[in-house]
Amino acid sequence: MVNFAPMSADNPPQNILERISPRTRRWLMALVALPLFGGVAAFAIAPDTDTDGLPRETVTGSVTLPAAISTEQAPLDFWREERITRGDSLPSLLARLGVSPEEAQRVQAATRHQRALRQLKPGHTVLARVSAEGQLLLLRHLTEKQRLLSIVRQGDAFTAKEEPVQLETRTLMKSGSVNNSLYAAMDAADVPDHFATQLAEIFSGEIDFHRDLKEGDHFSVVYEAQYYNGQMVQTGNLLAAEYVNGTEAHQAVRFAGRYYTPTGRSLQRAFLKSPMTFSRISSGFSHARYHPVLQEWRAHRGVDYAAPTGTPIRAIADARVQFIGSKGGYGNLVELQHSGAYSTAYGHLSRFAKGLRRGGSVKQGQVIGYVGQTGLATGPHLHYEFRINGEQRDPLALKLPTSVPLAARERAAFNLAAAPLADQLRLIRGHNLAALD
Repeated sequence: MVNFAPMSADNPPQNILERISPRTRRWLMALVALPLFGGVAAFAIAPDTDTDGLPRETVTGSVTLPAAISTEQAPLDFWREERITRGDSLPSLLARLGVSPEEAQRVQAATRHQRALRQLKPGHTVLARVSAEGQLLLLRHLTEKQRLLSIVRQGDAFTAKEEPVQLETRTLMKSGSVNNSLYAAMDAADVPDHFATQLAEIFSGEIDFHRDLKEGDHFSVVYEAQYYNGQMVQTGNLLAAEYVNGTEAHQAVRFAGRYYTPTGRSLQRAFLKSPMTFSRISSGFSHARYHPVLQEWRAHRGVDYAAPTGTPIRAIADARVQFIGSKGGYGNLVELQHSGAYSTAYGHLSRFAKGLRRGGSVKQGQVIGYVGQTGLATGPHLHYEFRINGEQRDPLALKLPTSVPLAARERAAFNLAAAPLADQLRLIRGHNLAALD
């Protein structure tokens, strides 16, 4: 019960608020704000009107106050988008999406009659909303026949339906600050996490995401998303991105399937700065390092990246496979011959990428193997070497060749496409936006 006493010079409004608890005061403020969201009748009194003779009446009424919700205890959930690869099954896909094994079993039981989930097509994507505890809230899969399969949580059970769709493409703009990791920051901004990997790949020639990230860094992304009946079904291309690393801003805009700075400089470097998207350097290049296995001082002519077993390893540039197999202390090793005098080596792999063979060609960024601890290794990591004319050099200290600029004949079309994207990045720079479309 809340009592409202008449207001006068002896009983000003602030005294009323002082008489009620802080919690009740907050809810009363919320009730006062309700007219912002519905119809309201307004009454006004002209300035200097004499109100002393107006009748006053004490009104007592009951107000039901809902229980306060602690934002610290509110459940968090995130968008996950996963691309279907060859050999994928629904259980393996759900595991990559972060769904717990118990939840995955219930999903499979609810979708056992859904043919589209039994015959997953490589290249297609699945979009899911998953809680931090691994609970699946919803899943959407657009089949190759442009039919939308939706799996929705209802209590502890799931329902599934399939329907034809006509998609609407929207452009979304989101941004946020990096405190712990780029993945966590994008989750907080409600950006599907695969864009974190893509952003890191785009700027891999500009930023070393193993060493250069700083607390307070800021990102902005502009990307396409497909909607059906107001609900996002899948994402499209990353159209533009900005990463402010310390005080230095790096920007990218998409043009003809590639990424450039707004001035037209290609961001596809001749060599990536790192063979892995996210990991940490556990041992640098050195002429004298104590070997943890051999227990003796010797040169370490490479860089070690610590990462869990199975983490993908990328070719840092277009190349031809010079060697693939096992070689002494390197364990499973891949050697790549790049253009000119440049070559690279990747050791201690747990396994090689499918289809990789000696003499075959690979593209920059292509996965060539996976982290392991074969050979002389005390734990899972990648031993990476950069060689010039066969001599190992410190890749972190080298100034590597840059990329080729935009062709002159494409300049006019590029300027026309890049200008609005650069404007969108300027619009959201420095702000933390959940979404703007």
